Amino acid sequence: MASTIAASDTSTSIVIRPDPDDQITCGKTAVKTVEDVVFATRTLANGKSLDLLMDVQMPEPRGKRPLVVYVTGGGFIQAPKEAALNLRTYVAEAGFAVASIQYRTVRNGANYRDGIADVKSAVRFLRANADKYGIDPGRVAVWGESAGGYLVAMVGVTNGIKAFDVGNNLDQSSDVQAVVNKFGASDTSKLAADFDPHAKEANNANDNSIAQYIGMAHGTHVLDTHIATTAANPLTYIKASVPPFLNFHGSQDRLISPSQTLILHNALLAAGARSTRYVLDGAGHGDLSFLGDTKSGLPWSTKQTMGIIVDFLKVSIGGTGT
Repeated sequence: MASTIAASDTSTSIVIRPDPDDQITCGKTAVKTVEDVVFATRTLANGKSLDLLMDVQMPEPRGKRPLVVYVTGGGFIQAPKEAALNLRTYVAEAGFAVASIQYRTVRNGANYRDGIADVKSAVRFLRANADKYGIDPGRVAVWGESAGGYLVAMVGVTNGIKAFDVGNNLDQSSDVQAVVNKFGASDTSKLAADFDPHAKEANNANDNSIAQYIGMAHGTHVLDTHIATTAANPLTYIKASVPPFLNFHGSQDRLISPSQTLILHNALLAAGARSTRYVLDGAGHGDLSFLGDTKSGLPWSTKQTMGIIVDFLKVSIGGTGT
């Protein structure tokens, strides 16, 4: 983690300071959950098969609900679909069907193209099974954090690009109508751009997970900056017709430079696309409780932050279903 973070431009963003004591609460609305749904089966590089799983939350009463596909973080090393249960439940209780998905990581020998394909497979699967899960197939958003934020950004800007559609339910569209990107990467060649020299050096270590997932330069063990700035970069695919984006970053994020969401946000605006970016003043990189930091997640689970997400979803894909 970085020891220092350079201040980044906030002139095109909205700066907020959520009260960490004003936390969301769940349990006011009945939500049915179906766990461990297999949405795709992939053959890995070692020849073994991997079932990709999702957990689907459906608010009661059942109806054609707008769908939110949640894509967890994990440094491209792990993708636990069980993450952020409180945040997902809050969104489900607001009237959305919420599916939290697993995707392939470097532990599966996967790369960024595989991750994007897995998210798109989940969208197609849910559209194909819309009646079963009480989903309105015409109203779909993706919501990701950290590594998941990168993947949902890529999914959003590649609407209509069939090269990333791989696997089952290819008769269904993988296009999405909205994107929520929380502290995700964009240009991974500049992932540590805001950080101190030691953090920048560590970010370029041999065989790091970012380099493995995005791609390593031929004959080396470090990131291929050409891939990182072209095919693996969401900025490459931006056009005015991409779905609306809601971006977030903490000003004290020590894992992914805050400027990562800024360059994406500004590129979207420059192309005439719809994008809003919030900077959480003083907040870090989401929930770092797995590192022993029990307070880092608090700004992200406040009523203010989650209210912004729910309001965006209601505007972009509609409110409760019928």
